[in-house]
Amino acid sequence: MALDWNDLQFCLAVARDGTVSAAAKKLGVDHATIIRRIDRLERDLGAKLFARRKTGYELTDAGRRAAGMAETIESQIRGGQAEISGGAARLAGTVRVGAPDGFGSFFLAPRLGPLAEKHPDLQIELVATARLFSLSKREADIAISLALPREGRIYGRKLLDYRLFLYASPDYLAKTGPIKTREDIKNRRLIGYISELLFTPELDYLPQILPGLSAQIRSANLIAQLHAVLSGLGIAVLPRFLAQGFNLVPILPDDICITRSFYLLMHADGRDFPQIRAVADHIHAATHAEKALFLDPPKCAP
Repeated sequence: MALDWNDLQFCLAVARDGTVSAAAKKLGVDHATIIRRIDRLERDLGAKLFARRKTGYELTDAGRRAAGMAETIESQIRGGQAEISGGAARLAGTVRVGAPDGFGSFFLAPRLGPLAEKHPDLQIELVATARLFSLSKREADIAISLALPREGRIYGRKLLDYRLFLYASPDYLAKTGPIKTREDIKNRRLIGYISELLFTPELDYLPQILPGLSAQIRSANLIAQLHAVLSGLGIAVLPRFLAQGFNLVPILPDDICITRSFYLLMHADGRDFPQIRAVADHIHAATHAEKALFLDPPKCAP
């Protein structure tokens, strides 16, 4: 019996979202339709695709194989649509980019204009937030990450390194006095991340400055930390590309300088789609055109 592609779509949606209700909402159908389609697909395949749990639907081994097959078909359809419609010449469709909040909001968002003007039919969704994005679940077509993934069919390339410094507002330093050594930092109010909410260990900066340092004001959002520093609330480690646009003073910049890296990630099945490739190439070109914004000074003390 020939399988119905629509049934495979429903299987893939539940596999990605984990619950029938979330999949139904995404596909614009009711809960019963999802259940009926999955039941029919299981009958056609002669295998159970999901184990029903209280927390949602969990893929069985057969379900993982079916979801993988559905993902391959989906990718082939998307690629074929772009090829048939002449997508390489006139790009259309939606490309979602997931990026850390600081990079996405302060660097990337203001630099999407030339891409939008060149490809007016292209829709770009920029999700700028402090989290990891699952490319396999299609949470994004492109993700900007602070590390390369260790597994999965993900294609990644390094964008560039970037520098971070410890910053304070002029008012804060005028009120509390200059900071002349690392030891002086122990007596200042630190602003940083909430340890339990760190989405990647690369954001755990304070131990690199002094062992045992901890923040008194904490936020999972980099932009919130920036505004806390701007208000004179304390001092924080911030990326140079973010802080340089404000009236902030780097503290001990010849001594305290941290280097991290941005990586551009795409799912292996989608990296050659013309619209995804165009957005990825634009991000790469935009960052390298302003490399000095990220990399000055060229050398950074450990």
